[in-house]
Amino acid sequence: MTKSRDILRMAVVAAVLVLSAPMWGVGRLCAQERKIQNRPYLDDRVWHYGFLIGLNIQDISLANNGLPYINQNGIPEYWYADAPEYTPGFSVGVLGELKANDWLSVRFIPTMHFGDKKVVFREQRTGRFAEQYIKSTYLSIPIDLKVSAARFNNYRPYVVAGVAPTFDLTVKKGKELLVKRSDLMFEVGMGLDLYYPFFKMIPELKFCFGLNNVLQTVRTDLSDASMLKYSNAIDGARNSMIVLTLYFE
Repeated sequence: MTKSRDILRMAVVAAVLVLSAPMWGVGRLCAQERKIQNRPYLDDRVWHYGFLIGLNIQDISLANNGLPYINQNGIPEYWYADAPEYTPGFSVGVLGELKANDWLSVRFIPTMHFGDKKVVFREQRTGRFAEQYIKSTYLSIPIDLKVSAARFNNYRPYVVAGVAPTFDLTVKKGKELLVKRSDLMFEVGMGLDLYYPFFKMIPELKFCFGLNNVLQTVRTDLSDASMLKYSNAIDGARNSMIVLTLYFE
């Protein structure tokens, strides 16, 4: 959970900076020369739509229980698991945004996230280890609230938060760990609307935290009973993800 807490702290600090930027920068902004606004009436539309491409980093937090596994020779084995590496993946999706007022809107963002996670299992006494690559194709359907600051010239910062039902379409059985197909993620992030003459581009950084324990403890898929030593050493698993996205409207 340490990595997840560090990511959450980063998200909170970044959100505070984005929200405070209009206040601590108001004097400087007022001194800047006003420029001609590109697409000045774009935000007056009740319904916005677009598409997105991006990069993601998937992670999984594992809760080790320290319980021994008694092997066929009657010797206890103590296995511990961790996800030590981040592997970049990519994301694609579509955006639908419903305007509630000048500052608040609701976003619906069906997205596919492609990536994988590396899990290493290590036996404490002998140092033996095993590795598993968990490839995931997430179908995520976020419903987010977007709170925007005032537009200045051709940019407008915002923060976003919401929940995302998520489904893993590529779960493979017969491996060391088996994860559940469905999850629910809490999302928080920040971004910047950039207005160009013919379109709007929106870079956004989002942090996603799984709310459910996705570890599958019933392992009827295993033909080798000794494989249970890996999943039995873990009490729970939670997904998390960092997503850097470019939206185009």
